[in-house]
Amino acid sequence: MSKNTYKSKPKEKEKSGFKLPSVNVSFLHDRRLHLSLGFLLLVSSLFLLTAFISYLFTGQSDQSLIGVADEGVVTIGQETDNWLGSMGAIASHYFMFKYFGIASYLIPPLLFLVGFKIVFQKEILSIQRSFVFVAFFLVWISMFLGYIMFSSDQVNSWGFLVGGAGYELALFFDSLFGWGTVMVLILSLLVFIIYFFNVTSLMGLENISFLNPEKSKPAEEGNQSEEELSESAKLAAVVEAIKEEVEQEEQGGFEGLEDEDEEPSVEEWEVKEVKPKKVEKPELVLDVEIKDSEEEEEDELPFEVADTSSKEERTDVLENYDPTLDLASYKYPTVDLLTDYPEKNVQVSKEELEQNKDKIVETLINFKIGISSIKATIGPTVTLYEIVPDAGVKISKIKNLEDDIALSLAALGIRIIAPIPGKGTIGIEVPNKNREMVDVKSVLMTDKFMKSNMELPIVLGKTISNEVFVTDLAKMPHLLMAGATGQGKSVGLNILLTSLIYKKHPSQLKLVLVDPKKVELTLFNKIERHFLAKLPDSEEAIITDTKKVIYTLNSLCIEMDNRYDLLKDAGCRNLKEYNKKFVQRKLNPNSGHKFLPYIVLVIDELADLMMTAGKEIETPIARLAQLARAIGIHLVVATQRPSVNVITGIIKANFPARLSFRVTSKIDSRTILDAGGADQLVGMGDMLLSMGSEIIRLQCGFVDTPEVERICEFVGSQRGYETAYMLPEFVGEDGESSVGDIDLADRDVLFDDAARLIVLHQQGSTSLIQRKLKLGYNRAGRLIDQLEAAGIVGAFEGSKAREVLVKDEYSLEQLLNSL
Repeated sequence: MSKNTYKSKPKEKEKSGFKLPSVNVSFLHDRRLHLSLGFLLLVSSLFLLTAFISYLFTGQSDQSLIGVADEGVVTIGQETDNWLGSMGAIASHYFMFKYFGIASYLIPPLLFLVGFKIVFQKEILSIQRSFVFVAFFLVWISMFLGYIMFSSDQVNSWGFLVGGAGYELALFFDSLFGWGTVMVLILSLLVFIIYFFNVTSLMGLENISFLNPEKSKPAEEGNQSEEELSESAKLAAVVEAIKEEVEQEEQGGFEGLEDEDEEPSVEEWEVKEVKPKKVEKPELVLDVEIKDSEEEEEDELPFEVADTSSKEERTDVLENYDPTLDLASYKYPTVDLLTDYPEKNVQVSKEELEQNKDKIVETLINFKIGISSIKATIGPTVTLYEIVPDAGVKISKIKNLEDDIALSLAALGIRIIAPIPGKGTIGIEVPNKNREMVDVKSVLMTDKFMKSNMELPIVLGKTISNEVFVTDLAKMPHLLMAGATGQGKSVGLNILLTSLIYKKHPSQLKLVLVDPKKVELTLFNKIERHFLAKLPDSEEAIITDTKKVIYTLNSLCIEMDNRYDLLKDAGCRNLKEYNKKFVQRKLNPNSGHKFLPYIVLVIDELADLMMTAGKEIETPIARLAQLARAIGIHLVVATQRPSVNVITGIIKANFPARLSFRVTSKIDSRTILDAGGADQLVGMGDMLLSMGSEIIRLQCGFVDTPEVERICEFVGSQRGYETAYMLPEFVGEDGESSVGDIDLADRDVLFDDAARLIVLHQQGSTSLIQRKLKLGYNRAGRLIDQLEAAGIVGAFEGSKAREVLVKDEYSLEQLLNSL
């Protein structure tokens, strides 16, 4: 029999020598300190403003009392006339008399802005720009008044409002430039205005021919007129202002987070105890594509801007298109919307580790299996014991002892990984007696997630080694979820959706939510005009009716085909390349091109749909799973019954990423993961993620219903789009449309123009109406529906254009007159 040879490692001697004391600066992140400082600034601003106003009336009488050392504080305070006593008199004397004079009135508003930002975490005006403004005019105004006072021969009774610093500056500049000091003041003011307000052109001067010779040339065909160029310049100035406003609004960021990591410690018998990582403090993250300084943002400039330059030079005039400017004032959800759970410090004791280690070793020895080493890695839910067996021991022999080890440990959910991929060890996962709850704030507010550059980043929880697990849904590219009732499946969907909402702008992401249970996803109704997509004329954005689900899935297939047509015309292979070209204005919107957001389809309960609709559901899901990856449509499908009649072979083959919470049988585990283990999970968010050949054990992050409500309320209360994102119309085999009955009494104002256009070209196409009438897809689709209801075009025929039923313009005019 092989002898057990694990040994204790000798403790290292502590190194002697002088150590610098560590400085704890965690108090700087204390919110109580922030609030105290903020209220101090607010009160100080009111105090100074009152003292300065009083100084206008009492400053001259109080001036003789300032600096009197032999008088007591009480006596001076009783003799001063300032409304705020001796402190008010001293403060106003120094600020107004000795330094800045009347310009000191700019200081209280600046203190108020800073205090308001600290207390309420909102900006009334940009702090940075306000500071620059106040700093400049404190010096400029005091110096300007000082020069006036210095140059005046008469004695002015208001001279005490000039300020000593301004008078001395004026005296210094007068000695250098004489009366040229006035020119220096005017020049400095002009330079400040140019840089502060970003002035790049002077109104009207650009039309003077000798200043701009190109303007004097007659406008040729295809070139822009002077009026058009002036409008473009105005628009560019407006865009610059909007861009700065967006940057100011998003400077709030995520505050108050700690930044501290602890190194794992190793026990004597090679037990690696990994302590939970604390939340790191992320920088402000704007989900906006970062552009070079030469590629600044612009607010919907026309695609074709004619000018007097050549076609090659025109690309320098057009700035990159930014889809986020449609909702330029949109603010991402903040950290204070998430519940701040108290730190529980739930840790596995050394006694528990030793007991489990001894029982594992004892069980293996009883079955004549020797091991050379053993170590443990502590996670939030389970502890992984890694063993290295002696030479000649079969792995299958240890694998078959799963139940025996579970019996000796008296634990539920023992899982043996034999071997661990990428390591020469065998893993035994043992549930902890005291589990740690992984709250959503601890995983969502980390640099690993907030600074990720993934297309669709989702944070699922923590691994067995307490590392935050972040992955890209766009690369999965679809996710199949399963789990018995009450094991955390709905929470998993909520944290997935929460991740996307925290990271993406409404212009970049649309969600199609299918909820046959009718209660799980209703929380997201409030973000309909921001993130949700639905069928035309559909009342509810959350789809609950089975028939509407069938229409929606087929509508997504039409959307997929339309997107592939756009990618084909653009010469792109995927959505990322297409959107990059469109942002760089290499695609013409007049040809039907537009910025395409990612679409994520979430189905909460597939089993119910498969039971009621079967093939009508399976076929479009399989088609989307096979083809939709490249054009940015991704599926997240969940079910509590992972049986073969629900997760069919066609569906399963196209979902390489599988996520399983605890299931009731080994058969269900093999159905969802192609491997056992999901039946050995301990529930409450404990899950296995299969991506290719690797299976990862995770503890799902917990997001509570009130947290989701607050997030949706925060997003929904902001200005959104006029409607949800409209999916294409779908007509079933029975001829019934996905849209409701069309009321021809409420026709579009462009109905007649669209009808004449269709009859003239004899082509019943939505894209034709889009191009010729320069409309969006949704309005053009509604016009097609109205033309069909009026009998001008035929029914929907898939990818083919509709048949035009009216053959000449005379017949059309008779029809239009009869409506």
